[in-house]
Amino acid sequence: MLSVNAIPVNVQKIHLIAVCGTGMGALACMLKDLGYAVTGSDANVYPPMSTFLRDKGVSIFEGFDKTHLDYGPDLVVVGNAVRKDNPEAVHTMANGLHYCSMPQALNHFVVGDKKALVVAGTHGKTTTSAMLAWILQVAGLDPSFMIGGILPNFDGNYRLGQGEYVVIEGDEYDTAFFDKGSKFLHFDPFVAILTSVEFDHADIFDDLAHVKRAFGRFVDKISADRLLVAWDDDKNIDELTTGKEANAQRYGLAPNSCWRIERASVTPPWNCFEVSRNGQEFGRFKTKIPGEHNRLNALASIAAASRLGISPAVIAEAFETFAGVKRRQEIRGVKNEVTVLDDFAHHPTAVRETIRAVRPFYPDGRLIAVFEPRTNTSMRDVFQEKYTEAFDLADIICIRQPPMLSKIPEGHRFSSEQLVTDLKRRNRDAYYFPDTDAIIAFVSDIAKTGDVVLVMSNGGFDGIHERLLNAL
Repeated sequence: MLSVNAIPVNVQKIHLIAVCGTGMGALACMLKDLGYAVTGSDANVYPPMSTFLRDKGVSIFEGFDKTHLDYGPDLVVVGNAVRKDNPEAVHTMANGLHYCSMPQALNHFVVGDKKALVVAGTHGKTTTSAMLAWILQVAGLDPSFMIGGILPNFDGNYRLGQGEYVVIEGDEYDTAFFDKGSKFLHFDPFVAILTSVEFDHADIFDDLAHVKRAFGRFVDKISADRLLVAWDDDKNIDELTTGKEANAQRYGLAPNSCWRIERASVTPPWNCFEVSRNGQEFGRFKTKIPGEHNRLNALASIAAASRLGISPAVIAEAFETFAGVKRRQEIRGVKNEVTVLDDFAHHPTAVRETIRAVRPFYPDGRLIAVFEPRTNTSMRDVFQEKYTEAFDLADIICIRQPPMLSKIPEGHRFSSEQLVTDLKRRNRDAYYFPDTDAIIAFVSDIAKTGDVVLVMSNGGFDGIHERLLNAL
């Protein structure tokens, strides 16, 4: 059997197993743009990804079958979702085909000899990566990037530029069935950002200690001649960076941090803040992306951009034109003066900070929080108690029954009904719903002029956004 790192020199034909995932689809397009002949397969081949890939010239097989490899690809890229008993994976291993994981392919074909700017952390890495990519673009540095969200400024989640920098959203999730290490370990960061370290992904991490070991390996990779930009209000980051070789610059609100937000204010639609570096004024900035957490995300990207020689004036211009990331406090529509927002939040910290961010931008109406526990972690009971404090700034709280709870072993399942009971004990106006139809009926009946409905889920939530707007 060949080594998983055996990427041959003269690759021409590449096949991707599980090509319709967000990351794998982006990689397929990047490889196609680089001039390779690209094919892919997936169990669920449907628009918009299937249409997008075919329009890019990627040939797609529906389902998994060893015959899809009969044409003789030079390399097989195995997606994270692929199990070792997948027929195409079995055929690849049994016949000694060259294979690798998605991050290995990304590092080999896209990063290459360019400088990787890797953004890691439990929270905020998508938005921070997007901010940094847009700053580089405005600065004329023509960056490449792969990010786990759609960037309206670029109308996509990937880009192949001619510049020397590649922005990578560094995912702590495992790499492949043959490589259980985190994806971000496949990159050698020229600049790394570490936004936060909390327990998440309960399907692959046993506990917080397990998570910290993964991030510890990431920090250990960063040599003294590189830069680590790390948040200053996280004890786990303190522990992981103390005594390490990495040249670390801390950012946040702490008085002794290298990068610090000195003053901040909200004047809708602007989120305004002043930044100092080593106690000296660096610049004044404003963005339409709400929340203190997004000011901190912006601060991290400022620190990284400064290392690349980008001026405060260019950074300020980039923030003022930054259009955010789809599914991060994205306005899906306004109907009868009721605003419907979409957000990816699912971890208790993300839920709390998203509600806190949105609240000041809609001071005249009620904030109706609608939450669907859908991830492998949020459907488990690991955060059952923590969720009770995540909704404190919402006026009305709607909690849906997890849609795929049967995936979680009995005795470990999250209870939406119990969460609503606990919220009511805290005098919160909370309601349990067995399905999406019931939420739409309830919210469309109670919503008033000026209200904002904040929908939080990492999935499509049964098309609730458009359906709710129609019902209003």
